[in-house]
Amino acid sequence: MYKLIICIVPHNSGEFITNAAKQAGAGGGTILMGRGTASNSVLQLLGLGDTSKDITMNIVEDNAATAVCTEIENACSTKKAHFGVLFTIDVNSFIKAGAGSTKKPAESSQNNLGEDNMENYEMLNIIVNKGYAEDAMAAARKAGAGGGTIIGAKGTAREGDATFFGVDIVPEKEMLIILVPQDKKEAIVQAVSSLPCFEKAGSGIIFSNRAESFKLLGK
Repeated sequence: MYKLIICIVPHNSGEFITNAAKQAGAGGGTILMGRGTASNSVLQLLGLGDTSKDITMNIVEDNAATAVCTEIENACSTKKAHFGVLFTIDVNSFIKAGAGSTKKPAESSQNNLGEDNMENYEMLNIIVNKGYAEDAMAAARKAGAGGGTIIGAKGTAREGDATFFGVDIVPEKEMLIILVPQDKKEAIVQAVSSLPCFEKAGSGIIFSNRAESFKLLGK
């Protein structure tokens, strides 16, 4: 099995994270640009402020994930408190360009990345038409979420093309990522899916992944 290591850190810090990952043997990574939605210090835990963010993604083999995560944490130990967050997601298979086949390790290990928090977290992924991510975040907050990260996106199909999972394809999209404790997930999903912007069929989708080894980066 593989692990997807995700870090959300201040803008222009993405290369700092990927360089630390490389020091522990990780290959290249991907840096996305987004913005935080948290409005005060209490909400920093999951939203990390109303500022530009870098979201880094590194896929590593399961047996290398602990070393990579530790190296990132150590590199961030000199940064300010609440510098960012780190968490991992299981990746059962992936295809590398030019490899010609799907990577599938024969065995997978149990989650042993040293989770030091008592709560289990879910990463909620909410894709909506541009302009509605803030509404979704506001509804999620009322249901118990802290903050989230918004990533600008766009559809890829032309007018008249088939929809994807029943979602109408329009040029401008926003993807909202929220880390939430598992016991609050259903309430948050219900609150967001009840918004007027979700009333029209095909106006958005919500999906989730389990987030493992959730840690705050920084002092």
